[in-house]
Amino acid sequence: MTDKRSAGILVYRWTSGKVEVLLGHMGGPFWARKDEGAWSIPKGEYEPDEQAHAAAAREFTEELGLPVPEGEWLPLGEVTYGRSGGGRKTLTVWAIEGDLDPDTIVPGTFEMEWPPRSGRKAEFPEIDRAAWFDLPTAELKLGKGQRPYLATLAGVITPQ
Repeated sequence: MTDKRSAGILVYRWTSGKVEVLLGHMGGPFWARKDEGAWSIPKGEYEPDEQAHAAAAREFTEELGLPVPEGEWLPLGEVTYGRSGGGRKTLTVWAIEGDLDPDTIVPGTFEMEWPPRSGRKAEFPEIDRAAWFDLPTAELKLGKGQRPYLATLAGVITPQ
């Protein structure tokens, strides 16, 4: 099985001299009652013929319903996570400084069979809410595979 490739954008801002990041809570019934480890950088999969940069912008807008903030794209690199032998994903992320209002998101949706084995399809938001978090809190909220990006971000931005 080949690894899946995803790309995303981690928006950050400065508040009282500390950096905060915008994360999305994963939508759907599996994540509804979870908090720690149930948040994500806005991201999505792309095909080999698409550029990661373009996919990151497309997925950001699809997941949040907002345009990518204007500004410099700071490369945060690639992280591969998941289980060997299947289910592995390589994620490429950029950081962009911006100050978006989480209350204005209009999430994209996905369809899945729900309840399981019912034969019925239901539609769910890709991200059911978004929020700003300081880096220590974001470390708890993010899924484990995405946490390395927080340290990378802290190392490439200049404190204000």
